[in-house]
Amino acid sequence: MNPQNQAPSYQHICASSSCDCGISRRDWLRVTALSGAAAAPLLRAGDAVAQTNKGDDVPVRIGYLPITDATPLLVAHSRKLFEAEGLRTEKPRLFRTWAQIIEAFVAGQVNVVHLLSPTTMFVRYGSQFAAKVVAWNHMNGSALAVARHINSVKDLGGTQVAIPFWYSIHNVVLQQLLRANGLKAVSRARSGALAADEVNLVVMPPAEMVSALAAKAVSGYIVAEPFVAAAEVAGVGKVLRFVGDVWQNHACCLLTLAERDITERPEWAQKVTNAMVKAQLWTRDNQLETAKLLASSGEGKYTPHGLPVLTKVLAATEMAQYTREGVIKHPQWNQRRIDFQPYPYPSYTEELVKALQVTHVEGNAAFLEKLDPKFVARDLVDDRFVKAALKQVGGLKAFGHAESFTRKEIIAA
Repeated sequence: MNPQNQAPSYQHICASSSCDCGISRRDWLRVTALSGAAAAPLLRAGDAVAQTNKGDDVPVRIGYLPITDATPLLVAHSRKLFEAEGLRTEKPRLFRTWAQIIEAFVAGQVNVVHLLSPTTMFVRYGSQFAAKVVAWNHMNGSALAVARHINSVKDLGGTQVAIPFWYSIHNVVLQQLLRANGLKAVSRARSGALAADEVNLVVMPPAEMVSALAAKAVSGYIVAEPFVAAAEVAGVGKVLRFVGDVWQNHACCLLTLAERDITERPEWAQKVTNAMVKAQLWTRDNQLETAKLLASSGEGKYTPHGLPVLTKVLAATEMAQYTREGVIKHPQWNQRRIDFQPYPYPSYTEELVKALQVTHVEGNAAFLEKLDPKFVARDLVDDRFVKAALKQVGGLKAFGHAESFTRKEIIAA
């Protein structure tokens, strides 16, 4: 594995000249092998790292993808919020694909990561690595981008659509949209024939999606920002639906730690969570400043994205225009393009398990059939730390939410 410390370009890089869908398929096979004997080397490496890092004086080693999902991690690092809690930090490590970040996390090379919400279930129950969700990283922040001639979900029939990962809220919600419009999700070679009611899903790293849409290799893609905003700014695509306009205030990425870190150093885990919650609160009130911080022109150079693209997402001022154009179907939800709130509602986890059990994914997904939604909500998530962190900043009311740890999930495809 070669973690990438340099910002990726918007260029398709193929694993081999004969590959069907590039590095993504190779990486997917690597991830699905993370169980049993194949996972042993990474698990041993992670155990070795854990043995050499005893006590609370362990540096925060962030692993992230260059998407706005990583915002709280990067804000906390830039503003030295971890140091304010008494923690040491290393420079965050940028990864290009979800496969890379999962491998690095399992091997102990990074210890604080944002993982796609369904991916946390794959890691804990599919690969059987003891990962724990301690907080939500953000809400919403994703959209379905399409070529300019696509005007409805039904227009996607018979075409290729890219997703960032099989175990992603993007794949879940896209398939909900397809079913609601009489379409079927399939996964075949790109050269294969498709029926008029079939949509071929192609796993693709986010950094490749804009160029793939521009080259007409796909008719659309569903992914985290700012890769949708990038297509808009470049004039190669448009927003068809916001994911948050389908599943109200859904979580996309979750703050995930190794269970051994939580067990062996709970004070360290609490301080990490404190910093993240404070970063989220600061971000909500400082949207333009956050865009500047994350931009390629910023001091940290955390992402390859320009300020106009990041501003379009983080300091969104065009939501009313999207409503007038009919892109937003539920304006009464009054949602931001991306928002931040840390509490991991059990109802979301339960509903996500149910949704995954009827979602097409590649690889051995037998473990999904055995998952009990209520059990997963209790077992996967440890909300002790985020509850304590929220008390320090004024509770959920500080984030504009009712002071309640329960809610009803609303999905309207």
